[in-house]
Amino acid sequence: MDFVSRLERTFGKATVPQFRVGDSVDVHYKIKEGERERIQLFSGVVIAMKGNAGRQMFIVRRIVQGEGVERAFPIHSPRVADVVVKRHGRVRRAKLFYLRERTGKSTRLEETFDRTAAEKAAHAASGEGKSAKKKAAAAMPAPTLPTK
Repeated sequence: MDFVSRLERTFGKATVPQFRVGDSVDVHYKIKEGERERIQLFSGVVIAMKGNAGRQMFIVRRIVQGEGVERAFPIHSPRVADVVVKRHGRVRRAKLFYLRERTGKSTRLEETFDRTAAEKAAHAASGEGKSAKKKAAAAMPAPTLPTK
């Protein structure tokens, strides 16, 4: 293992927030003003992620007074206090740079409702879903016509 990767592992965060491209996030960023330090929120959509290991970065885009503002954040930076996912967007691309040309409602992404592994297991155990509906339909008796 080389020196740089050992150094990155030493100074990297122990727990990295889980989010993907297309997610709407609130980035809690530490700002130093004189002797005081405060946390400022930067809310927007993650349009790109790049790098790996200790050098991983993500780009967040938001609209401020009709102008698009993008900001890149290193994931392992001590200045990034927290990344809170507000909603998950359904995307089919790794980079969402096409959002730069769009304005208004066309910048919105379809929302997905991701399930955790526990929720998926409970859903499968309850017998819900397409296969359960087919079984229930097959188990129903055939309708009979009234006779005269």
